[in-house]
Amino acid sequence: MDIETLRREAQAPVTATRAQLDDAAHDLAAAFVDDPLFNWFMRGDAGRHAARERFFKVILREVAFPDGRIQRPASGAAAAVWIDSENLGPQPVHRELRGLPMLLNATGLSRFGRLLTLRKAMDGHHPMERPHDYLWFLGVRPDAQGHGLGSRLLAAQTAQLDARGRASFLETATPRNVPLYQRHGYEIVSEYRPAPDAPVCWSMWREPARAS
Repeated sequence: MDIETLRREAQAPVTATRAQLDDAAHDLAAAFVDDPLFNWFMRGDAGRHAARERFFKVILREVAFPDGRIQRPASGAAAAVWIDSENLGPQPVHRELRGLPMLLNATGLSRFGRLLTLRKAMDGHHPMERPHDYLWFLGVRPDAQGHGLGSRLLAAQTAQLDARGRASFLETATPRNVPLYQRHGYEIVSEYRPAPDAPVCWSMWREPARAS
């Protein structure tokens, strides 16, 4: 793995094709191995890792690819999933039903209620009054972390958002990510727990920067 090449590629990311979805899902599944929210709602047995990878494969194929865009370095190792707010909202019944087996596999019966609670809480804290780009997922594979790939992916997109005069929104439950996003212009708009035993979540909004 050539880190310097990845750093350059992350500054000018490519949009994943359908043929690259499994690779992007693999990178995201590895990136979220220690994510507090995933560890709260996902099954706790030996099938967790395989279930997390299946989760991302289905999510990218069924939602992110048709409704948004997946940006990544040309060589992989990281991915950012963006969706226009105009494409958010209730999903068609047939899409919900297609995703149900994957979601049950991801959580197990005992934690499926946690996922529903999380979804309701996130929907309730997502400001939909203004059009914006939603950063659904941003992750870097563990062996490539610490080299600024995520920050470069984020900067590449926020530069485009600034040029378009468009706002953006994200959530995180990882405390160390909050100052990273703040350095890129995001501000905390809400802080909450989806349930008493759930991790703290931060909702963050970014106004487009104005040219000086």
